[in-house]
Amino acid sequence: MQNRDKIYINGAWVVPQGKGSIDVHNAATEEVMARIPECNEADADAAIKAARAAFDGWAALTPAIRAEYLQKIHEGMKARGEELGRTIAQEVGMPIKLATRIQVGSPTFTFAMYAKMLGSFAWEERVGNSIVMREPVGVVAAITPWNYPLHQIAAKVAPALAAGCTIVLKPSEVAPINAFILAEIIDSVGLPKGVFNLVTGYGPVVGEAMARHADVDMVSFTGSTRAGKRVSEVAAQSVKRVSLELGGKSAAIVLDDADLASAIKGTVSACFLNSGQTCSAHTRLLVPESKYAEAAKLATDEAKKFTVGDPFNDQTRLGPLVSKAQLDRVRGFIEKGIAEGAQLLIGGPGKPAGVDKGYFVQPTVFGRVDPNSTIAREEIFGPVLSIMTHKGDDDAVRIANDTIYGLAGGVWSGDEERAKRVAKRIRAGQIDINGGAFNMQAPFGGYKQSGHGRELGKFGLEEFLEYKSLQLKVEAAR
Repeated sequence: MQNRDKIYINGAWVVPQGKGSIDVHNAATEEVMARIPECNEADADAAIKAARAAFDGWAALTPAIRAEYLQKIHEGMKARGEELGRTIAQEVGMPIKLATRIQVGSPTFTFAMYAKMLGSFAWEERVGNSIVMREPVGVVAAITPWNYPLHQIAAKVAPALAAGCTIVLKPSEVAPINAFILAEIIDSVGLPKGVFNLVTGYGPVVGEAMARHADVDMVSFTGSTRAGKRVSEVAAQSVKRVSLELGGKSAAIVLDDADLASAIKGTVSACFLNSGQTCSAHTRLLVPESKYAEAAKLATDEAKKFTVGDPFNDQTRLGPLVSKAQLDRVRGFIEKGIAEGAQLLIGGPGKPAGVDKGYFVQPTVFGRVDPNSTIAREEIFGPVLSIMTHKGDDDAVRIANDTIYGLAGGVWSGDEERAKRVAKRIRAGQIDINGGAFNMQAPFGGYKQSGHGRELGKFGLEEFLEYKSLQLKVEAAR
């Protein structure tokens, strides 16, 4: 078991002022795999003051120098990639091959992407008689989730550092060890003191202290919509900038001319990735009424292929959920779906066969789901797919948009232009056309209660920049 008893503030590992500790559990075994500090408001204050003191010097460095640091962090993450993959597979439960490729590969790429971007980014431009400048927003409080822990950390830390901001990071207490490894990497590359700081603890204490603090210029938060609302309330008292990436209830629309087998396979995969613990998971499958029976069979057959088990077994396609609390939550939703009359096609609330420990749930598919039912409207955050029917393009768009969320979705059609027309009508931040792959260079974020602001690509960099206009006096022509 790892005992992480220090936090990272002002370029050093220091003993926290908070005296408590938090146990970190292995998702597959339920055993305590690590212990981390339970920081308090004084720890958050110390980290923020260090970031404030370091800001002017870091912002004054040339983009080329900042890029060199980002590239070194990228190289350090590559060198420790195997360790990071193992760590996240234990913390979160994603199968090791996927954890290494997605949970580690994506954030490692993110640091390299922003290092490269700094070589060509336009920091100022001439607009009429003005010079419009882009400057760092200041001290950033980054509060990140447990489902893609390092990916979400990198999606905030890398562009913020690239922009010239300084950072205080509070990772999720459920999956924090990867953040400690990143802090070790950052320390090893010699990033100036105070530019990056790491504190750990609970959201209502440390997170709120960060969001409230007068020396924090921006809060970048990823998590539940409920917690995001609270962050906004607290941050509003000092009118600081807030970027939120929150929940989702994404719909995959299958049109009547789609390749049904491909659409179902792609949607089930998009729903069950990371055991359904993905904010952009396609959890609502909308199929033409005439094709419901075939779609239900295909979805059931596809779900059977998701072998449940140890994340370190190469045959495993569906690992455990992250925690006992998450397991209880997902089981509760499955029981609610049954109680409200949805057809249970496969799965259910019980433990998978052959599993006697770990936070495992069966891959579950419901059919004939009422669009107004609980499982059709609430974000479950588990491997639970709800199949609904539609009467055509207009009806499908209506059902897809009938949600408080607007993060992602998909459209499947034999006619790409038709699919794009339908996709443009969906009120969500990113829509996959016929299973189009995730693009790290494109903006990620949502509409409505899925949040505001965008991450990744140049759009993620711009989130951490302020605009300043220098109005120049123009001499009148003689």
